[in-house]
Amino acid sequence: MAKVVVCGASGRMGQIIGRMVHESKDLELVGGINLKPASFFGAEIVAAKDADAFLKKTKADVLIDFTVASAVVDNVKLAARNNCALVVGTTGISAEQRTEMEKAISGHVPAVISTNFSIGMNIFQQLVRQSAKLLKEYDIEVIEAHHRNKKDAPSGTAKTLLQIIEEEAGARDKMYGREGMTERKNEIGVHVIRGGDIVGDHTVMFSKNFETIELSHRAYDRSVFASGAVMAARWVVGKKPGIYGMNDVLALKK
Repeated sequence: MAKVVVCGASGRMGQIIGRMVHESKDLELVGGINLKPASFFGAEIVAAKDADAFLKKTKADVLIDFTVASAVVDNVKLAARNNCALVVGTTGISAEQRTEMEKAISGHVPAVISTNFSIGMNIFQQLVRQSAKLLKEYDIEVIEAHHRNKKDAPSGTAKTLLQIIEEEAGARDKMYGREGMTERKNEIGVHVIRGGDIVGDHTVMFSKNFETIELSHRAYDRSVFASGAVMAARWVVGKKPGIYGMNDVLALKK
């Protein structure tokens, strides 16, 4: 039975993931890490300053991180030092932070890193990839919406969708919103909505004269991300060191 530690254990995602691991029959919740000590589901939450000793004491097999970009690099390094596999769903990570993470992981531990752990979203990304390949001549727009407290914009998932589109349809300039006299060229329009408690909506629109094709995914509850993360935690333990994605977990072809 794999032993799991959750970073950001007192946060919304940390609590959902902790509950799912606790209720699982094949995973053991051995604790959490947060800014302040606490407890959840019968397991101890330690302060971040005590995390290294905690991982050594619990002999955790996998660390799940849904925190913030400013904390994730240290958490990845912490896991790598303790030979602990990783599942990372934190978004808003800079290129420099990603490089630091890759350096810590390479040759040391296996890690599943994804901007979105929803199983439906990962199927959606496959559909976007296929559509972008077939609809290269169409105008393309990406629209995403999240709750009012989300800090990074566009979302990590929207950035992943943009990467997929460009891999299949070719590189294009991005137009982040429009205002004034803006004649459309061969750009991808990117539109960000923030409000209320929207969990996560993403739409990719392909338009040409006389027709429009829209692909959309809507998450209604954060549990869809948590369940994917728990699936990844089961999968990653025992894998060879390196960085994997949800495509690997779900055995989806690129």
